[in-house]
Amino acid sequence: MVWIPFWSNRGKKAEDTVAESNSAAKCPVDHSKFPKNEAACPVDHTKLDPRTNMPANLSPTQRVPGQKILLPTERTISSIPRGDDEKEGLWEYPSPQQMLNAMVRKGHKDTPEADVPAMVDVHNFLNEGAWDEILKWEQKYTNISGKNPRLLKFTGRPNDMSPRAVMIQVLGRIYPSKFGTEPPFDRHDWTVLRYGQQGEKNEVRYVIDYYSGELEEGYPTFVLDVRPALDSFQSIYDRSELWSRQVFEKALGRGGKTE
Repeated sequence: MVWIPFWSNRGKKAEDTVAESNSAAKCPVDHSKFPKNEAACPVDHTKLDPRTNMPANLSPTQRVPGQKILLPTERTISSIPRGDDEKEGLWEYPSPQQMLNAMVRKGHKDTPEADVPAMVDVHNFLNEGAWDEILKWEQKYTNISGKNPRLLKFTGRPNDMSPRAVMIQVLGRIYPSKFGTEPPFDRHDWTVLRYGQQGEKNEVRYVIDYYSGELEEGYPTFVLDVRPALDSFQSIYDRSELWSRQVFEKALGRGGKTE
């Protein structure tokens, strides 16, 4: 896990939400709100972008009905390489207006309009931090291939608690002094393109749990749990290797605060 205060200069931006799991993509709107009438979903499922699981025609300028405050419509460029080709450039983050549109579409119609720009800042900041952690996991493969990884697609899964997050909650009830923490406030799955030594392309799914930390100097802090999903032998090996190294370093008295 990595701890980052919001006021640090580590990451400043982020991106919509993140990659698809091995199962089929899910609608970004929680259908439990209308279980007997899925046709009531405000999202046109025929127009979802498979890379983001969001409406492909999402307008950066369209205002929601009854909107009282003019919100910025400019989008910020992230540091995250997009797609499977360098020609695709970098991912763009949603504008504050797009963020409000998305919140209203998902049923959060009481979202304070004045708070949306700050929400975008936090959203971008956290996802940049998550990408930094993925780059650390991918570093050895980058050294081998000589090519940086790219983010292929992503999806947000706030209603699906990861197995590891469930385990932490169970341990928290048994050993509250050591493991006690609130559940993650969000989960993302990101599909990353990893290059092999001969230039071959491999897709690797990462799971990211987002936790709220304690206030520090009046600012919020966050804890990101970023790791490869346990859905391939290589990912299992990578996580086992990291765990073994941390245990070894702790035994030698070199263990410190996880970055």
